[in-house]
Amino acid sequence: MPSAKSPSGEPRVPAGMRPAYDQVVALTDPVCAEHLDADYAALAREMAAALSRKRPSPLASGRPNSWAAGILYALGQVNFLFDPTQTPHLEARRLCELMGLGQNTVSAKAKQIRDLLGTGPGDPRWWRPSRMGDNPFAWHVQLPNGMIVDARQLPRDLQERAYAAGLIPFVPGSDAN
Repeated sequence: MPSAKSPSGEPRVPAGMRPAYDQVVALTDPVCAEHLDADYAALAREMAAALSRKRPSPLASGRPNSWAAGILYALGQVNFLFDPTQTPHLEARRLCELMGLGQNTVSAKAKQIRDLLGTGPGDPRWWRPSRMGDNPFAWHVQLPNGMIVDARQLPRDLQERAYAAGLIPFVPGSDAN
């Protein structure tokens, strides 16, 4: 899950896993820079770091390019990268070509990653920050009566309380978003 940061703002990575992490991000960073965006690059680093913190870390075995491709594919699934109406958009087949692997291999690795991190399409924990306002899953809150509502439709004072409680990513219309 994204959040463990070092004082420099980089994701925390156990010292013993640093070489594996560095190999993975050396592969994800250029693909993100050329074909995706800075959000994907940051999330790929976060996801690689989260996997490096697992005990035992799955990054300790397997090929770095498989992990890198799986990370980008998993993030693509969460953020609907493969949907041509999205920007950026990249076909799954093309992503696999860029990583030099077959789609079946990459899809299986992405599933392993999604299972390890308990994530899926639209998961706000792995959603591109610049598009958080568009993610309906980030805004659903449960009221005390059990009803689930879209916090963007609540009065501002309730939005502020929901934000303070960590239930929504920001208060709509505030300068923080």
